[in-house]
Amino acid sequence: MIPLFHDFDGATVIVVGGGPVGARKARRFAREADVVVVAPTFADADFGGAERVRAEPAADPEEATDWVERTDPALVVTATDDTDVNEAFATAARDAGTLVNRADHAEDREGPMDVVVPATVREDPVVAAVATGGASPALSKYLRERLEDELDGAGAMAELTADLREELKTREIPADQRHEALRAVVRDPRVWKSLRTGKPNGRQAADDVVGQVVGVEWP
Repeated sequence: MIPLFHDFDGATVIVVGGGPVGARKARRFAREADVVVVAPTFADADFGGAERVRAEPAADPEEATDWVERTDPALVVTATDDTDVNEAFATAARDAGTLVNRADHAEDREGPMDVVVPATVREDPVVAAVATGGASPALSKYLRERLEDELDGAGAMAELTADLREELKTREIPADQRHEALRAVVRDPRVWKSLRTGKPNGRQAADDVVGQVVGVEWP
């Protein structure tokens, strides 16, 4: 498998099944998408605070195609304990050229339309993901927890270096020096320590690094 990131902003996602797995999937995709949960009951009555989730009555396998045609989803997630329902919705999605995530059979994929939803760590705007192809969800969870520690401060670092990049361009610093300066900043333990502890001198530490690389007073 080759990992890709997909923008679901403004798209619709169907989650078939309202148990704990379906509820977790619904909350996750509601960060961007409008989520339709097809289930008689939903494990999380308030959708975990997700405003863009709505629950619909359960559908039988014969209604799967109609659901896909009416909602035109970007993704269909199958997460019920009924194999016939899951298979019907997965088939309807594939026939419509829609992505499918088989939460019930994560290890079984039938082609490029079947996708794996990885364990994800967010330090906006940084996003990191890890997957085992459905072979070991426990390992995915463990690695995600490890990544949470490793990525602490990464979001602040991304924003800091984005600002520095624009300032270096504005000062017309040569491209090779810009790249070297930014690489030095993201590798400097002093900058990371400041960002992770919330100390305000993270920018000062980064400015010191940039000044040493470009050989001019900075900022």
